[in-house]
Amino acid sequence: MSSFWTRWTVSSVFGFVFSLAKGSAGSLFPECTIHIQANLEDDLVKEALRTGVDLRQYSKQRMEGMLSSFQSDLSSISSEIQTLQQQSVSMNLRLKNRQAVRSQLSQLVDELVVPSTMISPVTEQEFLEQLHELNSKINYAKELSFKETLACSDIQDIVDRLKIKAVSKIREFILQKIYSFRKPMTNYQIPQNTLLKYRFFYQFLLANERTVAKEVRDEYVDTMSKIYFSYFKSYSGRLLKVQYEDVADKDDLMGVEDTAKKDILQTAGFFSKPSLKSRNTIFTVGQRGAVLSPAELEGPILIPHTAQRGDSRYPYETLFRSQHYALLDNGCREFLFLSDFFMVAGNSALDLFNSIMGKTLSMFLKNLSTYLSDCYDSIAVFLCIHIILRFRAITVKRNIPALDKYWEAVLELLWPRFELILEMNIQSIRNTDPQKLGVLDTRPHYITRRYAEFSSAVVSINQTFPNERTHTLLGQLQVEVENFVLKMAAEFPSRRDQLIFLINNYDMMLGVLMERAADDSKEVEGFQQLLLARTQEFIEEILSPPFGGMIAFVKESEALIEKGQLDKLRNDEARITQLVRGFSSTWKQSVEALSQDVMRSFTNFKNGTSIIQGALTQLIQYYHGFHKVLSQPTFRSLAVRSELINLHHLMVEVKKHKPNF
Repeated sequence: MSSFWTRWTVSSVFGFVFSLAKGSAGSLFPECTIHIQANLEDDLVKEALRTGVDLRQYSKQRMEGMLSSFQSDLSSISSEIQTLQQQSVSMNLRLKNRQAVRSQLSQLVDELVVPSTMISPVTEQEFLEQLHELNSKINYAKELSFKETLACSDIQDIVDRLKIKAVSKIREFILQKIYSFRKPMTNYQIPQNTLLKYRFFYQFLLANERTVAKEVRDEYVDTMSKIYFSYFKSYSGRLLKVQYEDVADKDDLMGVEDTAKKDILQTAGFFSKPSLKSRNTIFTVGQRGAVLSPAELEGPILIPHTAQRGDSRYPYETLFRSQHYALLDNGCREFLFLSDFFMVAGNSALDLFNSIMGKTLSMFLKNLSTYLSDCYDSIAVFLCIHIILRFRAITVKRNIPALDKYWEAVLELLWPRFELILEMNIQSIRNTDPQKLGVLDTRPHYITRRYAEFSSAVVSINQTFPNERTHTLLGQLQVEVENFVLKMAAEFPSRRDQLIFLINNYDMMLGVLMERAADDSKEVEGFQQLLLARTQEFIEEILSPPFGGMIAFVKESEALIEKGQLDKLRNDEARITQLVRGFSSTWKQSVEALSQDVMRSFTNFKNGTSIIQGALTQLIQYYHGFHKVLSQPTFRSLAVRSELINLHHLMVEVKKHKPNF
């Protein structure tokens, strides 16, 4: 029994231990499972046989101890793993810090390393790249010096030497370009364009050596100021040599009497040619207005010596346009160069521009003031005003404010002179004595022709840039001209001649105005009303001699019909008979004579034709009224009614007498 129990107990313990070992350590260390099982069986059996104790209790204690030891070992391993993880994170952080430091140190070293041979000759393209690099290193060194970086002191000496070397080369290069402007016959725009390619040179000087930058700028200002002044002084002087020799003087006013027929024809623009080859019209714009056309306004400037060789002469406004277009072109280009190369803007750019062009602009204003003090050519002055207005618009469109103050100064000289000349012309017409103007003539007067040409020119030019002061002065001038025409008409003894004179002058002025001015302008509307009123009066005047009796009877009868008193004419049978037979026998001859007389009286054939048509139309209306009066019950019994001409027949016959001009 004892041996059996012993075997069973040993086997049971062995199985229990084996199952624990297999379930715990076996899963972790499968390769050791067999060895543990064998060792446990031997040890347990030996110990049990030796002591004779309860193997179950004993094996349980042994296993608890073994498992506690195993758990302790596992805890130790976990602690070691956490330690390794912490060491790994710490090493990774140190690596990142070292990499960051290495990157900054590399950049610092790259920026601070300055080869002593980096500045090459200026003529080489490589110099510009090296200059950019040097400028970058200088700026970086300045930035680090504020942070008290010790490495900056190691390279400061070589950076300073390279900067001095670069500044010296740049100064010499720019000054040579500036000095090249001074050579005679040099196109300074070429070296200017070269400097623009190296605008960084001045930027480098401005950032690193302001004294040298100021020296370069002052040298440029002084050089270009003298160049522009010399060029424009010479050009302006040579332009005046190709101006018209014969210009307007203080006696060339609208109301000044012409002393010779030849001068009348010349001033009025008729047939004869000017007495001098260079004679310039005073009151007629003619082809002079072309100076304001876009093609000529911005066309090539005049070449004086070429004009002199061709013996060409020009009015003042053409020379003015050429001179100021040259100023506009050079001024805009210079302002853009200054803004770009010297890096200025706003008031600084304007001040720099004025320091260069100021002397030239002052010369222009002085010369213009001198010319205007003795100028009486109002057309020339007005064209110059509008040239400046258009040039000012061009500079505004180009966004170049450099010449704005100059344009205003020129206009402040031109406007008062134009107004003064216009007021002198107004006064000259107001003071005109009709009795001193020679033989009376019903044709258009040369003074009204002067006014018409001048007014149409000013109105047409003023439409683009309207000026209220100009409109006011033209209104005053028109009033004086209308008064003058009435004073001249009063010199004629007959009303018929007075009307012919008025119609001829109104028609001429209206025709000239309508060629240039708008149809709805005040001047055109005013003369249209005057012409219509005088024409209607003249038609009544020329119809009165041959048909006055019939016209008076019709008007008298129509007035009595309105009052219901037509019976008052019941006893005028003899008068009516005379009117009917007189009209029937003489109307054809009268119409023919009327047509010929009208065509002889008016210089404008078209206007004469219109008057004839109006007269014949009015005659038909009167005769139609004559028919209506005689158809009234009071006159129906008159036998002479059968002798009335058929109205339709009369209209057909009248059409034959309408001239076709």
